[in-house]
Amino acid sequence: MNIIKLNAIGSTNSYLVDLSKTSALDDFTVVIANQQTKGRGQQGAVWQSVANKSLTFSVFKAFEHLSINQVSSIAFAVSLGLLKTLDKYQIPDISIKWPNDIMSQSKKMAGILIENKIKQRRVVSSIIGIGLNVNQEKFEKLPQASSLYLAGHKKLNVNDVFERLLEALVRQLNRVEKVDISTLKEEYESFLFRKKMVSVFEDTTGNRFNGIIRGVSTEGQLIVEIDQQGHQTFQPKELKLLF
Repeated sequence: MNIIKLNAIGSTNSYLVDLSKTSALDDFTVVIANQQTKGRGQQGAVWQSVANKSLTFSVFKAFEHLSINQVSSIAFAVSLGLLKTLDKYQIPDISIKWPNDIMSQSKKMAGILIENKIKQRRVVSSIIGIGLNVNQEKFEKLPQASSLYLAGHKKLNVNDVFERLLEALVRQLNRVEKVDISTLKEEYESFLFRKKMVSVFEDTTGNRFNGIIRGVSTEGQLIVEIDQQGHQTFQPKELKLLF
């Protein structure tokens, strides 16, 4: 595994995207930074991290025979890799807030950003960015954020967490082309945050309504049961879960 270690960078995902344009990358090439100054999250969000107290890295994964119809299996696998790692540290009440925020006790602990390269309706490769809060003790103006330390009440070696997480990601990502997408989907759904609970949602117009999360589709859409409308599916940019 080729691991590129940087002291500080704007975004590990952006660095790896640019590198992939000029170099033939080996499978599981990793870029990790002690500090990420312009970390990117889902839907243009900014990922905040603290130098030497968090993990910010990106992984390049190549695929040979992955249809575009199975692209969601990548997000399912990465989320499961994070969950397996947190479970080893006995982090309580872990879950996945759709589409790919990792939660503990209803607070966000990790985020995932996946950028796929598509060619002739096949996924050629993915660049997978991960931000994981490890030893942070305080989060300014982020009441819904947490860390491994705050959830587990124990300081951890950041490098050890990184190594364990990489091992779990390799195991899960290597399943993507070997197992049926429905298997990964079912495992992902079993950890879905607020599944089968009445929750408040907000659509793109600001309209709020109640609904019950029933699962996800194989395309990665959220399936929500809404009174008098039955089951509806939503893309990530179409819906926000309020809690």
